[in-house]
Amino acid sequence: MAALAGCTILVVEDEPLVAIDIADSFRSVGAQVIIARTLEHAIREATAADLTAAVIDHAMHDGVTTSDVCAALKEREIPFIVYSGFTKLEGACADGELVHKPATPTMLLASLQGVLAQHQRRLN
Repeated sequence: MAALAGCTILVVEDEPLVAIDIADSFRSVGAQVIIARTLEHAIREATAADLTAAVIDHAMHDGVTTSDVCAALKEREIPFIVYSGFTKLEGACADGELVHKPATPTMLLASLQGVLAQHQRRLN
């Protein structure tokens, strides 16, 4: 998982313990982590922070939508994964990689590493 060392990852998750588990997994491989527990916070980070990638819980609702967050990331060409119990994503979220719940932090790490590798190949 050395490919994530030095990366800045936005973790969008409203469950505090889940957010901490995911963040700790990314930090254990050398990534910096920004946790957004609301979509409004996530949209601010998605439009302002220097991000490498993002992991988004699709089941959040609080004034903006996960699709709004995904659209902001897509506009900035920041790769992302969406973890969800849904079998199909719609809107801007459909441009991310779907990871089905329940997803362990290790599964999210592996998925994000793959998404970043694909993103790098497209850029080169």
